[in-house]
Amino acid sequence: MVKVSGLRKKFLGQHGAVKAVDGIGFEVPEGGFFTLLGPSGCGKSTTLRCIAGLEKPEDGEIMVGGQAMYSKARNITVPPHKRGMGMVFQSYAIWPHMTVFENVAYPLRVAKKHSGKEIKDKVEKALELVKLSGLESRPAPYLSGGQQQRLALARALVREPRVLLLDEPLSNLDAKLREHMRLELRDLQRRIGVTTIYVTHDQMEALALSNIIAVMQDGNIVQTGAPREMYENPCCKFVADFFGSTNFLEGKISARTGDSATVQTQHGVINCAMPNGTIGENVLVSVRPENIEVLRTADRSDNVFPARVEQAAFLGEFLDCRLMIGSNELRARVHPSLALKHGESVFLRFPPESCMIVSQ
Repeated sequence: MVKVSGLRKKFLGQHGAVKAVDGIGFEVPEGGFFTLLGPSGCGKSTTLRCIAGLEKPEDGEIMVGGQAMYSKARNITVPPHKRGMGMVFQSYAIWPHMTVFENVAYPLRVAKKHSGKEIKDKVEKALELVKLSGLESRPAPYLSGGQQQRLALARALVREPRVLLLDEPLSNLDAKLREHMRLELRDLQRRIGVTTIYVTHDQMEALALSNIIAVMQDGNIVQTGAPREMYENPCCKFVADFFGSTNFLEGKISARTGDSATVQTQHGVINCAMPNGTIGENVLVSVRPENIEVLRTADRSDNVFPARVEQAAFLGEFLDCRLMIGSNELRARVHPSLALKHGESVFLRFPPESCMIVSQ
């Protein structure tokens, strides 16, 4: 298990010290896949580099399997090569003058703990894991982007690390290859069972790969939870907006009954089945585009409002629609068979079970 507590790291900038990581803490269970998710500059890569030992924090503690890798209070700093971790960088950091075999063998040769036969066996095993067997003698620059990413993974895994650290390893790949490599990476992690900490700004990667996601903002962890929980029950506007597209409607909680709440908005009352907050509190109602129902005639169910179609773009599997409710523009994704037209009057229904109340 990896346990991080009270971690702080700052850098000196033109206008003084910048808090890159501001006292965060989290736990990664043995064999888990934990993702740090957030926009550029939020502190996620700095956190990963502190865990790896490539950056020295100002405060806090980093424990791996009950052993301190760093502790300000106990004055402990274990050097990177003794932490038992493997790391894959965004740029892969592959040596172009070496073959595939030599790239993977390099960490073992530097350690000077293995015989030639042991190195050969370990390298072949690592290459087999990432499906690069048979390419041992190929010069590293002659590999495709996906193969270079696998090579970087093999080099990180060859020493059989206790923890695998991945810093946006798929960001340099094209969209289709990135999607393919997501599946391969998750399958590989499950097969070998290595505890993994992953850094990304891509919410789709985080949802597809992770057991646990921690969303970071300005050096702090805003919310931690399982992928479905984070998507369906965000704690605030930042988290709701970061996980894909969503619509926000301002309102005030007017009533709460059991597992439901009523929010008064400028367009009328919205009933929500996932209540948060207290009566009288100003809140936002978040509704995902895929959960909005577009109707040509009104029905008598809850949360139905008149709207006007501003745009309906055909994207094959769905229509990406922009609709106006009063002065509010909303996005909806509907089946292409609906064939909506610009200027058409329609009705929108927000299913209560899909209406999330978040703080402003």
